[in-house]
Amino acid sequence: MPGSRRGKQKKATAGAGLGVYSAPGQGGFSATELVAVALTALWLGLVVIFYVFTDSETAEEGTRGLDLVVKLLAIFLPVAVIWIGAVAARSARVMRAEATRLQAAIDGMRQTYVAQMQSGGTGAAPSVEQKLDQIAAAQRETEAVLAQFTASHGLQSGSLPAVALAPAPQPPTNSQGQSALELGTPAEALDDPISIRDFIRALNFPENVDDHEGFAALRYALRDRRSAKLVQASQDILTLLSQDGIYMDDLRQEKVPAVIWRRFAEGIRGESIGRLAGVRDRSSLSLSAGRMRQDPVFRDAVHHFIRQFDESFIEFANNASDDDIMAFSDTRTARAFMLLGKVAGTFD
Repeated sequence: MPGSRRGKQKKATAGAGLGVYSAPGQGGFSATELVAVALTALWLGLVVIFYVFTDSETAEEGTRGLDLVVKLLAIFLPVAVIWIGAVAARSARVMRAEATRLQAAIDGMRQTYVAQMQSGGTGAAPSVEQKLDQIAAAQRETEAVLAQFTASHGLQSGSLPAVALAPAPQPPTNSQGQSALELGTPAEALDDPISIRDFIRALNFPENVDDHEGFAALRYALRDRRSAKLVQASQDILTLLSQDGIYMDDLRQEKVPAVIWRRFAEGIRGESIGRLAGVRDRSSLSLSAGRMRQDPVFRDAVHHFIRQFDESFIEFANNASDDDIMAFSDTRTARAFMLLGKVAGTFD
């Protein structure tokens, strides 16, 4: 007896714990089944009365087999219809109960989620938030490295100019073949022009802290007064894009032949250079377009970057081979230009 009492208590506790989420009871007959039983009994009674008080000897000898079939159909077909209706009604009732229970479960989950959000969350950051924090930390580390690099070379953030690969004009020489420099000639004018290889490497920016070749190329580009403008504009726009989680390494764009890039450098626009708008990342395009509309600082930075890129690439294309242009198009700066140029309508 104590064991059976404990069993009953466990069942009652389990049912009470689930509450509205527990499955409805399946025991006993419902009203639908009782009605079906009553109709079946009534019909069978009518059939018995009919055949008892009907003279069955009047049927001809040849129609007795057919008469038997008709009798069986008259007896069992209505009964089958009655119970098919009863089963269908029972199934509909069960489905309605399941739908109500499922809706209650969804409402309970929604209320629990809202309560957790209002109380400050569950205490453990979701995996998505953790990844975003890691990305932000990596971005801050990169910015710190770049800031340390520029500071160590005496360069201020607001005074970094942009790109020119054409050889610098040679200063005039006097009768003894010596260069005659005017007073006030900047020291940058005496430096050798940046090479195409270093220019391309600088526009891709260092891969990590140990990328000494990348930092060396970046240093050469920043010392060149015109190339530094594009480098600085590109660095600013890449930083702004990273705030929305847009990173050039994640973009996959269509490979554009060098001839199309040359058309762009020649000032051709429209369908003939349409492949430059080869970025297909809908999320990045949507985020960039939305920020262009809402953030005037971002919009000004985009237009400044596109203008600097346009000016620098025109000069670069005059001195670069097709292979150089293809390498240039795969840099982070060129990818940013293809993304933002499509958003800003530069290729239309």
